[in-house]
Amino acid sequence: MAQQMGQNQMTQTATGETKVTYKRVLLKISGEALMGETQFGLHPPTVQRIAAEVKSVRDMGVEICMVIGGGNIFRGLQGSAQGMERTTADYMGMLATVMNALAMQSALEELGVHTRVISAIPMDQVCEPYIRRRAVRHLEKKRVCIFAAGTGNPYFTTDTAATLRANEMACEVIFKGTKVDGIYDCDPKTNPGAVRYDKVSYDEVLRKNLKVMDASAIALARDNKLPIVVFSLDEPGGFRGILAGQGTYTIVHG
Repeated sequence: MAQQMGQNQMTQTATGETKVTYKRVLLKISGEALMGETQFGLHPPTVQRIAAEVKSVRDMGVEICMVIGGGNIFRGLQGSAQGMERTTADYMGMLATVMNALAMQSALEELGVHTRVISAIPMDQVCEPYIRRRAVRHLEKKRVCIFAAGTGNPYFTTDTAATLRANEMACEVIFKGTKVDGIYDCDPKTNPGAVRYDKVSYDEVLRKNLKVMDASAIALARDNKLPIVVFSLDEPGGFRGILAGQGTYTIVHG
């Protein structure tokens, strides 16, 4: 499966250069992915490593946009579960995603990658407001766009925001970076006998409640025929490797 997908994605030209079929992708990662081995907040070496992964793919000629969760700082559902009013808690979670986006922007620009943080909640002093046509132009200029503050509305997760932005930006695929190398029928960390899927349909993800993304995000991807590639963000070179037809992953499609 990985070999076949790689052949579909990349070919060699007569001069030996690599031609990438995926011209524009969205990378979705959780806020927890930025914690590294810590229990809270940001782990700068981890942020820098992920930024280097993004740069390596950008250098292949791929246009990249990103959505980063905020769970390493504040998660709206947890605040709501502790008695906080849900709308307020969700807005606090959106602000956490802006903090993560700014951290990733800083790491990328240290590597010489021009980056724009684009927020669904206007805060002009620190990032741009979301204007679709402007964001598309940034991508065309090979800038990395990091979409922050979710959709700007409570009750919607960053998974749904990622799928929405991927469709609006005409991305060809969503890359979902996780702690494991694909989708399993149960948690591989607690069950050594867990079985990994090479590919799975949107409907199967929903029916089996496979916890790839929330149901709204999966349904939105299904309705717009947007594939989702689930891979391990902890695997060095994993993001670039999949685009090169290597590595282990699961693809969700119709």
